[in-house]
Amino acid sequence: MKLPTRVQLIDVGPRDGLQNEKQPVPAATKIDLVHRLQAAGLREIEVTSYVSPKWVPQMADNHEVMAGMRRQSGVRYSVLTPNLKGFEAAVQDRPDEIVVFGAASEAFSQRNINCSIAESIERFAPVVAAALAAGIRVRGAMSCTVGCPYEGEIAPERVGYLAGLMKGIGVQRVDVADTIGVGTPRKVQAAIEATLPHFDIDAVSGHFHDTYGQALSNTLAALEMGVWNFQSSVAGLGGCPYAKGATGNVATEDVVYLLHGMGIETGIDLDALVDAGAYISEQLGRPTGSRVARALLAKRASA
Repeated sequence: MKLPTRVQLIDVGPRDGLQNEKQPVPAATKIDLVHRLQAAGLREIEVTSYVSPKWVPQMADNHEVMAGMRRQSGVRYSVLTPNLKGFEAAVQDRPDEIVVFGAASEAFSQRNINCSIAESIERFAPVVAAALAAGIRVRGAMSCTVGCPYEGEIAPERVGYLAGLMKGIGVQRVDVADTIGVGTPRKVQAAIEATLPHFDIDAVSGHFHDTYGQALSNTLAALEMGVWNFQSSVAGLGGCPYAKGATGNVATEDVVYLLHGMGIETGIDLDALVDAGAYISEQLGRPTGSRVARALLAKRASA
């Protein structure tokens, strides 16, 4: 088995991690988190989204956050854009990449954005075209690729169908996301396998939630297939507002510890990353969701 020698992590904490927080998180705190993540060595950060404040009030400060960041050379800053109006707002802030999204579950698509999978992709077609014309990269988030809170288990063929639609409108790379964290290694591998006829392995990333404690196992399963791009969230922040019972994303600290223990390079300073997670957890008034961070912080305290 030949595993990747290096892995690129996209930290989605500032956007996906914070979007569901009920109490407003100050823009200054979000900006500080981005700075701490890039200082720790993250080279891809999902910063914010351009959705209606009515639906996601936590992201209403998107312009302020993007304008307040000190951009670091070599770091890619991505943002979520749900429609053309969102893209037109985002483009003012010069993101390096936009993220469009679709579900492998028809029921989830209807509950989330009130349209079918095919209709959702049709809506994103002009967004993707506008981004590519502006020289902005496009990533497609494929949610519910192994399980759905409404439909249950998702067949790999549905994942392949969604991947094909995304490829057809010009999406450059995709995330295979276990949105509600019910996936196990073989199911995750089947979802990735269904994606590969449409996207090269270098254009596929894993995005795993840890609801049933399987996220690291699923990460290893994806690594075994040659996947070397993954999304994670500092301190295990995040969930999904439209997926009842979904807990946080896998913690970036836990993924880095796994990868470094396997001799796989990430370019990330684990101690600095733990500090970033401790910072945002303190700001939110709760313990970090990373088991690795808790262990390392306890070890520091007892030293």
